[in-house]
Amino acid sequence: MLINLAQWLQGLSPDLGFFRVFQYLTFRAVMGALTALLIGLAAGPRVIRHLTALKIGQPIRDYAMQSHLVKSGTPTMGGVLILLSIAISTLLWADLSNRFVWVVLIVTLGFGAIGWVDDWRKVVNKDPEGMRSREKYFWQSLIGLLSALYLLFAVSESSNQRVFELFMSWIASGFQVELPPTAGLMVPFFKEVAYPLGVVGFVCMTYLVIVGSSNAVNLTDGLDGLAIMPVVMVGSALGVFAYVTGNAVFSRYLLIPHIPGAGELMVFCAAIAGAGLAFLWFNTHPAQVFMGDVGALALGGALGTVAVIVRQEIVLAIMGGIFVVEALSVMLQVSYFKYTRKRTGQGKRLFKMAPLHHHFEKSGWKETQVVVRFWIITMLLCLVGLSTLKLR
Repeated sequence: MLINLAQWLQGLSPDLGFFRVFQYLTFRAVMGALTALLIGLAAGPRVIRHLTALKIGQPIRDYAMQSHLVKSGTPTMGGVLILLSIAISTLLWADLSNRFVWVVLIVTLGFGAIGWVDDWRKVVNKDPEGMRSREKYFWQSLIGLLSALYLLFAVSESSNQRVFELFMSWIASGFQVELPPTAGLMVPFFKEVAYPLGVVGFVCMTYLVIVGSSNAVNLTDGLDGLAIMPVVMVGSALGVFAYVTGNAVFSRYLLIPHIPGAGELMVFCAAIAGAGLAFLWFNTHPAQVFMGDVGALALGGALGTVAVIVRQEIVLAIMGGIFVVEALSVMLQVSYFKYTRKRTGQGKRLFKMAPLHHHFEKSGWKETQVVVRFWIITMLLCLVGLSTLKLR
């Protein structure tokens, strides 16, 4: 929005040439992060008071850690603050004619809406389970599949018009289209290695990345500050990938696919970082507010969508290793319990408690120890992910 205003003001008089600074992506990314940070810090206390007045407190499940019972009643749905900061900052500083900006915003807010309904049922209907899994997965799958179909053509073309033309030609050809190499699965640490996926493969992979990331971040959000800081670090790293992927010179030098327009996502990723840091101010132990599903589902979906656009799905799994391990711990725990119950009549557990962060709590780690150590691991994994830009 502001970039269009700057261009208009610049055209009024040659003396207003300093507005050219709004054309620089790096400037708008920094300003986007600062704007989201200031909005979050300024609006945070008011949002927390409003949530408290509405008695939107976090219910604690009966089988939760005993040390977490003191958190019962802490305001939840604080993810609304994060989404508000991201949306306003992105709309102000991003180029709104960019096709990728709108798809990540729609996916983020769409998953946020699912999380909002889930949280509302928990706190208003007093149902600790919230939205049932089948219903939640249906809406997640719907958004994931629709976004996958759009991104199938968006990463293959350089303009909104060409995306629509390619979509129409795909329908006219009987749902057959030859995808460019940019739509393949990029393998890190190797020069120009990409596996062609085809239409079905691309859609399935994109669906799994977006929906999987959303649920993985949601499962990680179980301790004060545990999920938001890794989101900030991974989002920031993805912003670097977005910048170099959208730059023809850098992408050619680094031997990564050039996706015209992907660089604009750097503003969105910067807004995630700014909003996340602002939320951490209130979410650090002992937390004044929880993000709830409205924040966790949305942020996970956002990271997955950006990773698909910049063609770094595998790198996302590396940098977001904490999210992956947390999700796998739940899957393994449930699967092993069902298997042993079927074989022996009594279910057994691989971990003391799942997700994995509760296992470490049960093992004697303090909550702050688990959180900070997971942050350190994420920081190292992000450095490994960024190293894939050059180590090939």
